[in-house]
Amino acid sequence: MLVQYFGLGVLGAAMAFNLSWAVFTALQLAYAIGGWCPETWSGLSASAFVDLTEFVKLSASSGVMVCLENWYYRILIFLTGYMKNAELAVDALSICMSLSGWEMMIHLGFLAGTGVRVANELGAANGQGARFATLVSTTTSFLISLFISLLALICHDKLATIFTSSEAVIDAVDDISVLLALTILFNGVQPVLSGVAIGSGWQALVAYVNIGSYYLIGIPFGVLLGWGFHYGVLGIWVGMICGTAMQTLILAWITLRCDWNEEALKAGNRMRQWSSTK
Repeated sequence: MLVQYFGLGVLGAAMAFNLSWAVFTALQLAYAIGGWCPETWSGLSASAFVDLTEFVKLSASSGVMVCLENWYYRILIFLTGYMKNAELAVDALSICMSLSGWEMMIHLGFLAGTGVRVANELGAANGQGARFATLVSTTTSFLISLFISLLALICHDKLATIFTSSEAVIDAVDDISVLLALTILFNGVQPVLSGVAIGSGWQALVAYVNIGSYYLIGIPFGVLLGWGFHYGVLGIWVGMICGTAMQTLILAWITLRCDWNEEALKAGNRMRQWSSTK
């Protein structure tokens, strides 16, 4: 409506996007304080403002972790706009990222659920329970992404028809459909491991991992392939996958080497510390 009816174009799309997030936040707040969470929300208390330093550090780390990841994909689309035949390149990349984003919603659900479950298990001093939750969530999410990536390969020449009737754009999306399928495959693991990191309190560590993976590997490699080797949007997409793959491998290595019993002890110590300050 804002784009077409009011003629606001890109500004209207940005306004609609911001409005949707504002409504989403308002609905979450209403749900939390409206009586649907009686065991987790009992009203405002002065205790909520005690020892906020650690909470602020954790929140800031989480914000940086998420922003670094979101900005990474926006920067890649921005860079695509400076390529030869930029309109076609941006159209193709935007369609692929929209499809990847839709599919990612499934795994963001796993991210939230895994983060909560791991945090609960560690808080209950059940390190092996946290490990088992990580294994089950990662395996389930990966199998779902494997199925959807196979669908993307099977329907490779029809993916863009949801968005456009332009044969040139459809062919451009078809050319990078294999990379889209590979991205979807990584989507099945990376968000779940991020959820494990959130539940375990590793946000600051993951922020550094994101800087190295996305900004020191993904973007430079994408620019090198896209412009240096003249692979265009294909090169940028390969660079993006390299950054995501590096992040996924590092998070997997951290998770596999994790001593869950020790993490449970750390969580227990934090719980006792915060309880003693009330």
